[in-house]
Amino acid sequence: MAPEAHLSHLHRADGSATYTHNGYSVIGAVNGPIEVQRRDEMPEEATLEIHVRPAAGIGSPKERHLETLLHNTLRSIILTRSIPRTLVQITLQVRSLPEGGTVTDVNTSLALLPHLLQTALLTLLSASIPLSTTLTSVLVAIPASKSSKPIAPLLAPTADDLLRARPIRSTHVFAFSGNRKLLLNESHGVFTYEEWDEACEMAEEVCCKDKGGVGLNEGVEVDGSQVNLDEWLRSVVKRKVEVEQRWRIAP
Repeated sequence: MAPEAHLSHLHRADGSATYTHNGYSVIGAVNGPIEVQRRDEMPEEATLEIHVRPAAGIGSPKERHLETLLHNTLRSIILTRSIPRTLVQITLQVRSLPEGGTVTDVNTSLALLPHLLQTALLTLLSASIPLSTTLTSVLVAIPASKSSKPIAPLLAPTADDLLRARPIRSTHVFAFSGNRKLLLNESHGVFTYEEWDEACEMAEEVCCKDKGGVGLNEGVEVDGSQVNLDEWLRSVVKRKVEVEQRWRIAP
């Protein structure tokens, strides 16, 4: 199933987006560039502030860890030096998680990370925050083999896929920029370098390659054609621009 995105639907935020995929739903809002408190002000670049709120309860060290990963990744693509002495504030609220997601042998924070990254990027695009490039992110899971025959890694698996493939030996989250630069690599579990390299290659293909590459879940369908995450993101941005430019062709 292809990801779903809805942009610029919160009227009290400079940018907003809701991202839904594989049972995960995250709503994001960004305010900025706005005035920053003097103690956080940096003279030559903008300050980036990220808040992750869980689906239920209050934040925990898991959310603080996710905020750190998101901060380091997003800061590498935001042109902070073009908006110095300001604040860009991103809030990400987890709306729903897949049923059975907590019994899949997969680190729940790691499984959530790609969806948070995608939502954060969409909110930045919605708010027209200056970026040096875009990014796409995907989860790769490597099941434990019950025989001598190796098992192929699972690309962007659903909770049902992970349950059927239990036990899961390792999980990996990769994020790539539009020019194939690896921006994030987080792994959990036991794996060899060869397995990591194969997972990274699969993630790069689905995140970056032009039309004709590996498709997410054997093909993301957008407007009836098979695309990868980079092409899906382009289609979302294209629809956003078309909506914003309707006034030009209105009778």
